[in-house]
Amino acid sequence: MQLDVKDIKGKKTGDITLDDSVFAAEVNEHLLWETVKWQLAKRRAGTHNTKRRGEVNGTKKKPWKQKGTGRARAGNLRSPIFVGGATTFGPRPRSYEYAMPRKARKQALRAALSLRARENRLIVLDQFPVQSGKTRTVVSVLDALGAGDKVLIIDDKDNELLTRGTRNLVAHKWLAPEGINVYDVLDHDTLLITAASARAVEQALRPAR
Repeated sequence: MQLDVKDIKGKKTGDITLDDSVFAAEVNEHLLWETVKWQLAKRRAGTHNTKRRGEVNGTKKKPWKQKGTGRARAGNLRSPIFVGGATTFGPRPRSYEYAMPRKARKQALRAALSLRARENRLIVLDQFPVQSGKTRTVVSVLDALGAGDKVLIIDDKDNELLTRGTRNLVAHKWLAPEGINVYDVLDHDTLLITAASARAVEQALRPAR
């Protein structure tokens, strides 16, 4: 696959040839769905909690005798049937994380990148310099490129000024090449990546021959 390489003003400065196995792979929608589901499950805090009978306040004394009152038998006021009592089968703190095969995760990321390339929403920059790390500089570059309202920017973490300039952006997001993932690629309208980062991603995701 051959893509145009642009500068920050949107002018073409050259071409880049990318591996078809990474940027022109088959798009498996179900695999993308499974990967997004796995990522969101890992993000869940799992801190929800309800009190059981041993955790609520209240006496353990039997409220009335077992027989002869005409009322249903009761053990104590901590029972779930009483106001202020415990919760039956309520949620407890737990982890929602589960394992997903590494090969499947890589294939899903290749599919997400290929989807953005197929939709012509993959922009390759030669470099992304940001003067003094100003947020307005990043916004002006994105406007000049016509990148859209929600852009995922991939560049090396050594570009500290870019990292600082994207910190206050609400819709746009910066990631290092090693942090690129399926959810963020699909969650943003456009993927903007520098040529060096594209090579790094290509090297990491190229299937074993």
